[in-house]
Amino acid sequence: MNLRIKLLTAFILLLIIPIFVLGIITFLVTFRSIESKYSEQSEYALKSIGFSINSVFKEIDNVTRSGSDRELFQIALSSSDPKTQNLTNEGQIELNANQTSFRTLLYNHPAIDYAFLYNLNTLNNLSSYKNYESLKPFPVFDKEGFTPLTYLQLKNHPVYKEVMDLNGRALWIAPHEYPELTGSEPVFTQIRVIKKLSNLHKMGILAVQIKNWEIDDIFKNLQVGANQRDTRFLLVNNQGLILYDNKDAFDGTSVNKYINENLTYGGKYQSFKGKFDGQESVISIYYLKEHPWSIVSVTSWSYLSNEVMTFAKWFVGILGIFVVTAVMFNVFFMNRITGTIGVIVRFMRKAEAGDLGARVDEKGNDELLLLQKGFNNQMDKISKLFDQVRNEQEKKTNAELRVLQAQIKPHFLFNTLESINALAVQNQGKKVSGMVLRLASVLRISFQGKEEIPLRQELEHVINYLEIQKFRFEDVFDYSVEIPVEIMNCLVLKLTIQPLVENSIQHGFEGIEYKGHLKISGWIHENRILLQIEDNGIGMSSEQLSNLKYFDCNESDHEIKVETKSPLVTNQERRGLGLRSVMDRIRFQYGARYGLFICSAPGHGTIIQCVIPKNELGDKFEA
Repeated sequence: MNLRIKLLTAFILLLIIPIFVLGIITFLVTFRSIESKYSEQSEYALKSIGFSINSVFKEIDNVTRSGSDRELFQIALSSSDPKTQNLTNEGQIELNANQTSFRTLLYNHPAIDYAFLYNLNTLNNLSSYKNYESLKPFPVFDKEGFTPLTYLQLKNHPVYKEVMDLNGRALWIAPHEYPELTGSEPVFTQIRVIKKLSNLHKMGILAVQIKNWEIDDIFKNLQVGANQRDTRFLLVNNQGLILYDNKDAFDGTSVNKYINENLTYGGKYQSFKGKFDGQESVISIYYLKEHPWSIVSVTSWSYLSNEVMTFAKWFVGILGIFVVTAVMFNVFFMNRITGTIGVIVRFMRKAEAGDLGARVDEKGNDELLLLQKGFNNQMDKISKLFDQVRNEQEKKTNAELRVLQAQIKPHFLFNTLESINALAVQNQGKKVSGMVLRLASVLRISFQGKEEIPLRQELEHVINYLEIQKFRFEDVFDYSVEIPVEIMNCLVLKLTIQPLVENSIQHGFEGIEYKGHLKISGWIHENRILLQIEDNGIGMSSEQLSNLKYFDCNESDHEIKVETKSPLVTNQERRGLGLRSVMDRIRFQYGARYGLFICSAPGHGTIIQCVIPKNELGDKFEA
């Protein structure tokens, strides 16, 4: 993973993701807090609604109780008895006056919509009346489209027993609970027993229906507040029947059709988040202790969470800006940092590969500029050190070459001069002249200032040397040269072949009882020149080869396969004085891919291969 990706990953992991996780946690905690706070608020609101509804009902209770205390209902019941229907004109006038007083009492309260009385004397003695099935209660005032239950229907209705058990206390019937008793309109109906004050005898049953004005006003006043505009209020009985819906949508239906949860009525206040009519909502239930009903509030969760969702959108937007900023920061700023570092790394790899001239363009005015300058300064110092090492190595090589020449020349000159002297004594002037010319040629090449000379001159030098040695050891060895013409102009380091030939003559042919043969050959192989010096001398054992301390050359690029028919022991370059000097000079001049390689075995002679690059006159060699 490169530095750019690491920095971007660190930015996301250490900043963006923690902010995102913190936002999610805050979001969830806020949602839970909203639900909890709204649940508390809803409880207070439902208690207030319940108190207001009870106040409306208590007010009607006071009205009907006041009429009972003033015996207006009792008088009306007495006048409505069928037995008293055959009245004189004077009695009829009194009856009308009593009815007027009764109506006046109820009319004084605008919420009362309709009222009627059942005479218990009639209910208890239905069998004594003809057509009792059609007997109807005494109305205070008429109501269009509504026909109350007959006396017989009321006596057979379950409400009758419940009203009688209450013994004068009011029973409230909500809309849609008993439509046969209260009608189809969504009105609340109060039913209570009327007693005679003198003896508390049950005289009749009063049914008063009130309009929903005041109930509607309670919920309208709540909806004026902005926080209740998306809230639905339901009045539900213990069977789950919706008695009242402030939005007039679900009246008379079962609340279980819209809520999947199993609701508990008549218990403690409860609030939870669930689905109402397929919409996520907060549902709160408050039980009215004075009546067998519960007030249910349903508030849309989307409304409650609107502000939080707005906050969440802002948060996501800001987080998105952070991410975009991070990407832009990575693209523009971090790319410059990582790009500059990447360039420096590439130049370092170039330097590692051997390109000591690699330099970075110095740009900017910050720490990256210092890094670039540091790299360039370091490369300058390394180049100077390499130049210094190269110069020292060249000096060392030249010194070794001079040592080699100094070692060869006195010994060689001494022996050659002795041979020339012997020829002079024998009056062989022609041979003396030839020997002198060959010695002059040898000395001319040895003293030449150039490091590289054409292979033709090197072979000329070697042949002159071999002819001089052959004159001295005429019966000891002979030689042959097999060098193709096409490589004669290739450059070689001077005194490359001569030390190898000298090594074979001095060590390979020492003490042999047969005539030695020295073969010098060469060829081109994969754009390299292979020069091979092969003798049939005494050879060397593995121990002798090991004692000569060869250079290590395990790389496959450096391996040269020596083909020979003899079972020779293969090893690497010999490091004698002459061989070592030749090998060091070749490797220093051309690189580690080139050098000397030797194969030898006792009684099978020695093969030395010299590997150099194919570099002709006018070519520029690159290591």
